[in-house]
Amino acid sequence: MTQSPPLRELPPSYTPPARTAAPQILAGSLKAPLWLRAYFQGLLFSLGCGIQRHCGKVLFLGLLAFGALALGLRMAIIETNLEQLWVEVGSRVSQELHYTKEKLGEEAAYTSQMLIQTARQEGENILTPEALGLHLQAALTASKVQVSLYGKSWDLNKICYKSGVPLIENGMIERMIEKLFPCVILTPLDCFWEGAKLQGGSAYLPGRPDIQWTNLDPEQLLEELGPFASLEGFRELLDKAQVGQAYVGRPCLHPDDLHCPPSAPNHHSRQAPNVAHELSGGCHGFSHKFMHWQEELLLGGMARDPQGQLLRAEALQSTFLLMSPRQLYEHFRGDYQTHDIGWSEEQAGTVLQAWQRRFVQLAQEALPENASQQIHAFSSTTLDDILHAFSEVSAARVVGGYLLMLAYACVTMLRWDCAQSQGAVGLAGVLLVALAVASGLGLCALLGITFNAATTQVLPFLALGIGVDDVFLLAHAFTEALPGTPLQERMGECLQRTGTSVVLTSINNMAAFLMAALVPIPALRAFSLQAAIVVGCTFVAVMLVFPAILSLDLRRRHCQRLDVLCCFSSPCSARVIQILPQELGDETVPVGIAHLTATVQAFTHCEASSQHVVTILPPQAHLVPPPSDPLGPEVFSPGGSTRDLLGQEEEPRQKAACKSLPCARWNLAHFARYQFAPLLLQSHAKAIVLVLFGALLGLSLYGATLVQDGLALMDVVPRGTKEHAFLSAQLRYFSLYEVALVTQGGFDYAHSQRALFDLHQRFSSLKAVLPPPAAQAPRTWLHYYRSWLQGIQAAFDQDWASGRITRHSYRNGSEDGALAYKLLIQTGDAQEPLDFSQLTTKKLVDREGLIPPELFYMGLTVWVSSDPLGLAASQANFYPPPPEWLHDKYDTTGENLRIPPAQPLEFAQFPFLLRGLQKTADFVEAIEGARAACAEASQAGVHAYPSGSPFLFWEQYLGLRRCFLLAVCILLVCTFLVCALLLLNPWTAGLIVLVLAMITVELFGIMGFLGIKLSAIPVVILVASVGIGVEFTVHVALGFLTTQGSRNLRAARALEHTFAPVTDGAISTLLGLLMLAGSHFDFIVLLCGADGAHAPGPPPWTCAAACAAVHPGPTTRGDTDVQGKPRGPESTSSTGRRA
Repeated sequence: MTQSPPLRELPPSYTPPARTAAPQILAGSLKAPLWLRAYFQGLLFSLGCGIQRHCGKVLFLGLLAFGALALGLRMAIIETNLEQLWVEVGSRVSQELHYTKEKLGEEAAYTSQMLIQTARQEGENILTPEALGLHLQAALTASKVQVSLYGKSWDLNKICYKSGVPLIENGMIERMIEKLFPCVILTPLDCFWEGAKLQGGSAYLPGRPDIQWTNLDPEQLLEELGPFASLEGFRELLDKAQVGQAYVGRPCLHPDDLHCPPSAPNHHSRQAPNVAHELSGGCHGFSHKFMHWQEELLLGGMARDPQGQLLRAEALQSTFLLMSPRQLYEHFRGDYQTHDIGWSEEQAGTVLQAWQRRFVQLAQEALPENASQQIHAFSSTTLDDILHAFSEVSAARVVGGYLLMLAYACVTMLRWDCAQSQGAVGLAGVLLVALAVASGLGLCALLGITFNAATTQVLPFLALGIGVDDVFLLAHAFTEALPGTPLQERMGECLQRTGTSVVLTSINNMAAFLMAALVPIPALRAFSLQAAIVVGCTFVAVMLVFPAILSLDLRRRHCQRLDVLCCFSSPCSARVIQILPQELGDETVPVGIAHLTATVQAFTHCEASSQHVVTILPPQAHLVPPPSDPLGPEVFSPGGSTRDLLGQEEEPRQKAACKSLPCARWNLAHFARYQFAPLLLQSHAKAIVLVLFGALLGLSLYGATLVQDGLALMDVVPRGTKEHAFLSAQLRYFSLYEVALVTQGGFDYAHSQRALFDLHQRFSSLKAVLPPPAAQAPRTWLHYYRSWLQGIQAAFDQDWASGRITRHSYRNGSEDGALAYKLLIQTGDAQEPLDFSQLTTKKLVDREGLIPPELFYMGLTVWVSSDPLGLAASQANFYPPPPEWLHDKYDTTGENLRIPPAQPLEFAQFPFLLRGLQKTADFVEAIEGARAACAEASQAGVHAYPSGSPFLFWEQYLGLRRCFLLAVCILLVCTFLVCALLLLNPWTAGLIVLVLAMITVELFGIMGFLGIKLSAIPVVILVASVGIGVEFTVHVALGFLTTQGSRNLRAARALEHTFAPVTDGAISTLLGLLMLAGSHFDFIVLLCGADGAHAPGPPPWTCAAACAAVHPGPTTRGDTDVQGKPRGPESTSSTGRRA
């Protein structure tokens, strides 16, 4: 009986250590690393034998468990909120966002619905009456949208955002204002009378036609109503807001319109206005003071003459502001219109969403297809709908991708010999991996991990490609069992040889995705955790359930049944008869020779009568040298199947019917051994390979310098959608972003006014901040508040000088003078709240432009109650909100003189517009400048932070590269430790890590050449590529490590026995990624395409060449066999077989 080889290096076919190695271990002849590897292989052997004995039970229980977990998909929650998906977890932005929501609630601001109009012919001037007429047509169609819900009709006038509706004591005027008060619509049409057509309110007065903004002249109306009602306060309000004649005093875009008012400047001349001249400097709403829309908000692609006059533009934009769900709920709570429907905030949100969907639909259909202009409409609701729809799993793509993988697995594992074919195993393996992927995702749903577009669009295909790799590896290895292996130990022997590779690759894949979870973006962290769980489930399925499938297939093969159609017997089965050497004696041996093990030769001949192949194992004395090998004496002679043996019969035997075709003997292992390995392992070839990939590495390092940061919003919106077209136009023409500088609590606003003004000045000086027009004051609450105080102080001074206000009475003074009177006598002292001597000694604003601290919060209460338009224009969003206080000039009681102070502020904000933000570098520069301004303010005791979409979605780039390097470094270290622990060879682990690092650098360089920008998504893909790369490096490295001989011999053997499964795994991964080419998200197609095209390439070549060239591990001379005896040209490794 042949003695087992000494355990110097464990070959993949090493026999169970419990039976052969234990005596040597006890004798102390083995090193600890080899003992540990042997022990681990022994565990895998026992696992495989146990699964084979109970294959039916294991398969049933495994399918039952995975099926139960897959049911968890019914609980999956798909997250489409961009804020929840992309705001960095635990970051300062997240903390600031939490602070904002804590103070103002989830829905604090209005929502914007936008229309962008561009010419179909690129570059055409759009500042013409005809183009503005088409814009009016689209905007008017959108403004007339109505939806019916809960038995009510909802139009724009009911749900739009209205800026600061004033409270009027006169009931008739108050009701009229409530119906007429205009919606906030930022549109270039506001420069013309036609802007009034977008306002849908109307009121009725006896003896007059319906009052609408198209025929309303506020000045004339007040004159007509003056004799019948006291409207002094309302008149002052209109004068302060500079309403004037509102829309009827503006030129008509189409003066031939029958409704063009006579007060329009071009009504009598009937001449079309100069559109460019009218739009120069922007437009105004009904209030010239508080509603100024700057050019940059209305026009895109502007061109000017040398004097700065507007000449042309290429795009128009109108923005409709709607109330938030909370605001709409509060507005109609308790109203007679909603008292019978159980009005709730959820219903308010449903109304807004339905209106927005209808708005986008009608606006996009407003212009005919043959029009010279095109309309792009956008709303946040339709964007959420699109993301939600494309976040759903595409059944067609999933089924198509899995059918393609099924076909590939079946075809690649089919054999000419039906009894040796494994097509059914391939089909079952792919279906098992699919079930494992579904169970992993179901487990994620049960654990509460939310799904997103990356999960549904990428993970099913990526996990399929990764999981099928190990299926191919086990299937290939299972066909290469030792001829002397008992049938009941076949699965144990297979796992003993290949289980280490499967464990290594799976652990590293899980570690890769877990390291990718270090990227603190919620969407990508969820994707990484889900990928790690799915890989774990796939690992369990491949290591436990798939061996049971192989064991069942072994029974089919043993019974000589057809592949796939296992109910039928194989017509081309080959019966193998093993004759012991002592039974053969000294008889003549046929000359057909093949090598099955290192020390045994098989003699075959074909019986013409039965057409059966007979294999005879003779004693070593009768061995005859085989044919020469392309690699000479270093490499074993062809291992092969029964068909390979037929080709070696002497000439008379070749006439038998059993001769096989040459194509039947060709496979990937044959190619690797006879063509690839001889070419690659030549000295100059190894040098060329290493130099080429060294040059590629250098080129990639250059490409890495070209990688820019960034991910535009339109990249995460599916292409081909109207929202994608809108975002493309917006990015090109309107790169404006509304942001706010938020001041928190924790400091005294009254005593920090100078610091607040300085903070505003520093923020306004940033390069990206759009400055207000020269004639307009800064649009902040502190400026508006101070300006209002200065205005009522001036009114008081005039009334005091004229004697209309005295120390004891203010009833004859103006409304503003009376307000100033009440404020000036406040002391802020609870014991003595009033001091009339301060009327002449105190000012509401001192010479330095500061408000006296003792009057600050009382004045804030008066301003908020008395100047609603200014408060709305400032967008202050005070928290806590100041108390309501009604001013009655004719009430002189003491209670009316006492003004309740506002509570100390904990939240307020200054609004700004950022412009010129095209590249990520522009965003980063703006963010850094804003953060620096806030840091300087904090030194003065003011706690502030910037808020807005640039800070939500672009601040991640400040530390993204550091996070990426950290994740990759940790992953490479973990890979080294895992490989060193399981392989027990630091040199091999180091070589694997070196190749993986090269893969990462080359992928990063490819990104630079392809123009793919670095964002959190490519970071996850790059980190995951390290784990995918392990699939293609560990198998080759482990094959090299566990084979004896010289370096070239070990590299050749590693290539022959890993080339087929590695190639099949690479193709399967590529097929999995190929399915992503149908994704609607451009960044997914580009990233996965680069990853799939690159990952399978370098590792097998470079790893084998590097191992053969530089591996420092122990080698054995080519003229000795595995037992240390002289090796003839006929000797072979025990792994030298190929079915």
